[in-house]
Amino acid sequence: MDCARSALTSLRAHAFRSFLTALGIAIGVAAVISIVSIVQGLSYTISMQFESLGSNSITIRSFTPLREQMLGRNAKLTEADLQAIRHKVNGVSHITPVLFDPGDSTSRVGYRSRNAMTRVFGVGASYIDVNRIYPQQGRFFSQDDDARRRLVCIVGTEVIENLELPKPGLGEFVRVGEEWCKVIGVMERRGELFGFSQDDYILLPFSTMQRLLGGSREYDIQVQLQLEDPERSDVVIDRIRRVLREQHKLQGAQADDFRVQTSEQLSASFNTILDSVTLVAAGIVGISLLVGGIGIMNIMLVSVTERTREIGILKALGARRADILLQFLIEAIVICLFGGVIGVAIGYGVGSLIAAIIPGMPSVYMPAWVVCISVGFSVAVGVLFGILPATKAARLDPIEALRYE
Repeated sequence: MDCARSALTSLRAHAFRSFLTALGIAIGVAAVISIVSIVQGLSYTISMQFESLGSNSITIRSFTPLREQMLGRNAKLTEADLQAIRHKVNGVSHITPVLFDPGDSTSRVGYRSRNAMTRVFGVGASYIDVNRIYPQQGRFFSQDDDARRRLVCIVGTEVIENLELPKPGLGEFVRVGEEWCKVIGVMERRGELFGFSQDDYILLPFSTMQRLLGGSREYDIQVQLQLEDPERSDVVIDRIRRVLREQHKLQGAQADDFRVQTSEQLSASFNTILDSVTLVAAGIVGISLLVGGIGIMNIMLVSVTERTREIGILKALGARRADILLQFLIEAIVICLFGGVIGVAIGYGVGSLIAAIIPGMPSVYMPAWVVCISVGFSVAVGVLFGILPATKAARLDPIEALRYE
């Protein structure tokens, strides 16, 4: 307690110098915190979106290796594959095809004299059950809409704004490609991500999309489904693989020409990339912490020189080498701890400001482990760079120290 009290008294006596020394650590910690909190906010937002799909969501898409693509061979998932999964795989509660326009011929949409570009894709009636996104106005497609290839559509809120449709837009006719489709529903707003709108799209019934693209061709589709029991996902995925391999006539040694991915796998892949980015960025800006630590060591060495007579008096009064060592070590730790706390606050503020300035950027997210690591690292810097000055002070000869001018 005496060592701690002496250390704090010394820091108060040189408050401005102590503050400037702590500022070096604060800047380093702030840089790390701002980078990590932005990336973690991005990761948290993406994870929440994947979790909204549930752990029992599966997406199946075709896969063609680059070598095969160069030879002009492209794998496809067809409607026949969809029907095979639907009838031969047990444990599936909802299943829907998703058909994108490979040539963007339906991406140009219009209303009266207004024109815009948007994403257009065809889906089944179970799309909302699989993706857990629902109309905020109107209704979704029925099985009858799909079977009869009705020219109806459901729009995102951004499409209504871009085409200046009278709100809420229900009952209006929108031109998709060369056809006019009646708006029967408006999907709930999802906001922006990475600066891109998640509400700028038009949904058509799957069969209607085939009609617009030309029904004579077989198009590559995606298949999305929900499982009845998430615990049996491995069994269901294995069954899907066997059914599709049978459909595509793949022999034992041939690789799959499709990919089966769960929402958890997609989230894990994305988070792996973000974690790598976080480590690299934090490592780069963490160099400033090293610079701050060296600054602390220099200041503490100067302090030892200035307080040589004081150290001599303490030793003459009975202070042990360990007492002197501990006092100077506590001073270094307190400076780093103070700088670390200030750095966390500044870093979070800077991160929030950057996230607010960049359009569509998710809010920052700072988990507890980030704060603990940052503050803990600050203390470690104090110990590491405080040992040399503290050792130098502890080893001073009391007689020589008292004679020091």
